[in-house]
Amino acid sequence: MKSYAARRAKLIARMRADGGGVAIIPTSHEVMRNSDADYPYRHDSYFYYLSGFTEPEAVIVLVAGETPQAILFCREKELEREIWDGFRYGPEGARSAFGFDAAFPISALDIEMPKLLADSPALYYGLGSDAKLDAQVQSWLGAVRRQARSGVSAPARLHDIHVLLNEMRLFKDADEMASMKRAAAISAEAHARAMRFSRPGLTEYQVEAELLHEFRRHGSDAPAYTSIVAAGTNACVLHYRAGSAVLKEGELVLIDAGCEFESYASDITRTYPANGTFSEPQRTLYEIVLASQTAAIAAVKPGNRFNDPHDAAVRVLVQGMLDTGLLDKNKLGSLDDAVANGDYRRFYMHRTSHWIGMDVHDVGDYREAGEAKSAPHEKPWRILRPGMALTVEPGIYVRPAPDVPEQYWNIGIRIEDDALVTESGCEIISSDAPKTVADIESTMRH
Repeated sequence: MKSYAARRAKLIARMRADGGGVAIIPTSHEVMRNSDADYPYRHDSYFYYLSGFTEPEAVIVLVAGETPQAILFCREKELEREIWDGFRYGPEGARSAFGFDAAFPISALDIEMPKLLADSPALYYGLGSDAKLDAQVQSWLGAVRRQARSGVSAPARLHDIHVLLNEMRLFKDADEMASMKRAAAISAEAHARAMRFSRPGLTEYQVEAELLHEFRRHGSDAPAYTSIVAAGTNACVLHYRAGSAVLKEGELVLIDAGCEFESYASDITRTYPANGTFSEPQRTLYEIVLASQTAAIAAVKPGNRFNDPHDAAVRVLVQGMLDTGLLDKNKLGSLDDAVANGDYRRFYMHRTSHWIGMDVHDVGDYREAGEAKSAPHEKPWRILRPGMALTVEPGIYVRPAPDVPEQYWNIGIRIEDDALVTESGCEIISSDAPKTVADIESTMRH
């Protein structure tokens, strides 16, 4: 509770520094799947970041004025509904448990909000994120404006609350790091379990079941995203979902999967041979990707730019592509020329990193704000600082083509880890997932 209250206080302080106002942060809606069944509910990340409250039908209102206030609107305590849907805090219980200054039933939102917005200098709200609430906000502003002849003024400025929250969420505190480390540890064990379980003849969905079992067995809330379990040529499809394809002798399996723990995501990818032993072409490409990831991880340190790990990975990957004949040395010339040419993108078409946190592709600007532009239409990449968290995930994906050595056809390899930027470099929190050729083959023998 202390972390959530501290975050609310920090956000209010930033609002007051901008002149004050009222912020509105809603949680997610429940969504029907079919008939009378809902999709599994997951609260909104911004809302949870400020509250720790996981019930649907709730809104946080922060008042950044002379007397700062953090207010929660939530469902009423209703014993009849608890019989069907489970425990509810109710306004008073939630106020006490989660440290809010005041709480109201969600049904009172239309009554209380015009009062709270009256004479407020600004509204902080994520316009466009929730159509239903957008309409309510417009009605509240209209109600305040209709009081103009009585001397009441409506907010004159609108700020996107997500801009302030994104910057806060980009830097993880100790509690967040602990949750992320636990998520990564669970996911690393799930990857090892999948390796030990795998063998030719099994299906992708059977391997996926092992991942899900390990996630839930250790208290994970849910997968952080839809798991990718891709056998053979399916590994060359970047967003492939686990299907019914069979793991075959002599082919690789690519798993991109991570669990969510205490609302924080992990994101790990490992690639391994279905039969437990890499072939020579598989090993060759795997070692190139692993070396590129090692170079990228070395570039994750304070003072470097967000793009530096990507640039480091690309240089190693391109050199490997030249050495193996995936790229034509005679045509492309030097390594620098080959990187500049961009032909490598047919084998490596995505970026090396993204932020990670409450969302697997977490919020936060990738470019520096306010710096002089290094090019007419481009701001400099973000400077890495302690507390940031990002993935490092280079890969090689080789589809059959006449100009590509046949021994590499249909090989897809990606290696991904989660990194926390520290004072001196970075901490790889997913390192327990077997990664070297020797460790993978040893794990699969046991």
